[in-house]
Amino acid sequence: MLDTTPLTSAVDHFADRLRAAPQSRLQRGAAAEALALARELAVRAQRIESPDAEPREMPDAGMFAAADQIVVAGRDLAVVLDDPADLADAVTLVEESVRRAGV
Repeated sequence: MLDTTPLTSAVDHFADRLRAAPQSRLQRGAAAEALALARELAVRAQRIESPDAEPREMPDAGMFAAADQIVVAGRDLAVVLDDPADLADAVTLVEESVRRAGV
């Protein structure tokens, strides 16, 4: 079994930073960046779980839910990952998203 702690730690860290961010920072793009990340992580998990099915898009639940959405999507992906390269790619994706969000 693959140790996905690096991914869960990265999404938890990002979520914590979003929760601590002022509303103005969320409005300036941090929440949108987090939603884009959550959607990508969700799509990756769905492609692993059901490769023949069309992935469903995670809905926009609002800027104050973005932190929870990345945690849910990140943990869903962590449960199904079995390739170390995919894990490393997902962690890099989260780290890049944190930088773009500016939190």
